[in-house]
Parts: sequence; C-alpha cells; structure tokens
Amino acid sequence: MLLGVSVVVFVAMHLLPGDVATLLLGDRATAASLARLRHQLGLDQPVFVQYWRFLAGALSGDFGTSLRDNRPALGEVLEAFPTTVELTVSALALAVAIGLPLGVFAAFREGTWLDTAITTPTLFGVSMPVFWLGLMALLLFSEKLGWMPTGGLMPIGAHMPDRTGFSIIDAFLTGNASLIWQAIRHLLLPAATLATIPLALITRITRGEVLASMHLDHVRTARAKGLPEGRVRRAHILRNALIPIVTVIGLQLGLLLSGAFLTETIFSLPGLGRLMVDAILARDYPVVQTGAIFIAGLFVLVNFAVDISYGLLDPRVRRKGTR
Repeated sequence: MLLGVSVVVFVAMHLLPGDVATLLLGDRATAASLARLRHQLGLDQPVFVQYWRFLAGALSGDFGTSLRDNRPALGEVLEAFPTTVELTVSALALAVAIGLPLGVFAAFREGTWLDTAITTPTLFGVSMPVFWLGLMALLLFSEKLGWMPTGGLMPIGAHMPDRTGFSIIDAFLTGNASLIWQAIRHLLLPAATLATIPLALITRITRGEVLASMHLDHVRTARAKGLPEGRVRRAHILRNALIPIVTVIGLQLGLLLSGAFLTETIFSLPGLGRLMVDAILARDYPVVQTGAIFIAGLFVLVNFAVDISYGLLDPRVRRKGTR
C-alpha cells in the first residue's frame, strides 16, 4: 500500500503544471540559471530515475530536502504532525463521545419522535462539506458572536514553551489556567467542525448495528431465560454490535487525517494538512511525498490496530484464528 501511495503521489506531483525552478527563482531568471537549478535538484533526469532516488532514500530514512526551506522533509512533517494529531484525536473523541450514546439511545427508542429527532440531523452532518461548515462556524461564532478565536493555536503575543508540540499538553505543563483555557478555546471550534461527519456516521452506524443485534436469536433466548434487561443490552446486544462500530471508528480516524487538510487551512492551524497544501502550491515534491507516505503509514497502522481489537471484543474471532 505504501509503495502504491508513493507511486501515485510522485506521478501526480510531476503532472501538475508549473516549473519548480521558475517558482524558486522567479519569472526573471535566466535560462542558464534555471537549467543549473534543475540540474542541482535532479529535475532534469527522467521521472523513473527521480522516483528511484526518492524510494532508495526513503528506505534508508532519508526522504530528501525541502525545496523551499532547504530543511529535511521528514523533519518538517514531524514538526507539523503534533498539531494534526491533536486536532484529529479531539475531533474523533467528540464524535465517539456524542455519537455512540445517541446511536444507542435512538436504537432503543426505534420509531419514536426521539429516534427521528436524533437521526434526522445526522443527514445534515453527513451532507455538509467541512470547508463550508468551517467558514460558517467562523462567521457565526468568531465574527458575529465573538465567542471563539478566528484561528491559530494561541492568541497573538501569548508565550508558551514548546515542549511536546501539542498545544494543550504544553499548556497543562505550564500550570497556567489562562493558557490552558486559551489552548482549549482555539482547538474547540476546529475540532467540532471536523467532528461533524464522523459524528453523524457513528450515530447512524451504531443505531443500525444495535437494531440488528436486538433481533438476533440469542437475544430472544436471553430474554426468555429471564435475564435482566440491562444485562441483555450490555452483554448480548451492545457487545455484538461493537465490531462494525469499532471498524467505522478506525476508518474515520484515517479519514479525519485527510479532512484535517481543509480544517487546518480554514482555521490557520500549523499542522500537517496546511504544510501539505503549501507544499503542493510550491511544488515542493519531497515534503508532499513524505507527508503522503507518513499519513498512509498511519492509516495502515490504524487498520491493523482495528483488526487486532476484533479478537479482544469477540472471543469467537480468537477461536477461529486458532483453528
């Protein structure tokens, strides 16, 4: 998968219109200086040679040097990554904390007005593009009401030591209540915006899986034996519904990493998404390729962790694996 991602990103970047040397030197650069810079960057070589050089370097841990900043591309990606993780994990935590209870609540009240009141707004959450919702949230909560900041990780002029790269953790390490509150305020609106789509999906998937589990034979048997309803719901309904729900949550974590690109750009967050957008516009091939492979690697790890969790959630999976 990582090899396929590297090929697709490499080819796509080289198909984009525009010349890197011209972007770096300007339109008034001479033909000789442009040719000299292309030779220095290796851009005058065949595409398959450039790809092989990148792949050989990546396998040895050297992802190349940023064409804009002349810094290691992997270093720039790792520097921006904590902000993206903070935003993504916060958005997923909001989606799970709200979506799971809502889905379970709606399933146990199927067909009532409460069920309709929960499921109908989820259509709005799935349908609204993140970039539009982010702009509307900025217009309402920041511009009109003034409740939230317009962007960034901290207010202009606020001084906070960068120990871990995570703004909220660094704020807690200072012990300053004002900095902690400011860090939370700056992250809350972007996280809530990014959480809308996974929140809607988790709610709907949870409701559907709980409804499907409620009509299984072993659930009817448990009720016929006189087991308390609370135990039936916890041990026989919710546990059976967990595997598809966990799968959706794991996939959403990977999709949130890509959704963070737009959110970070709208809210001026210095994360991996904004770095990638700026690198694409500047034709900074090493940074774009490094970031794409980094995100793809995380996606693979998340899916692997989800697969491992199946055996922990359902003993039947463990028994099948040992046969």
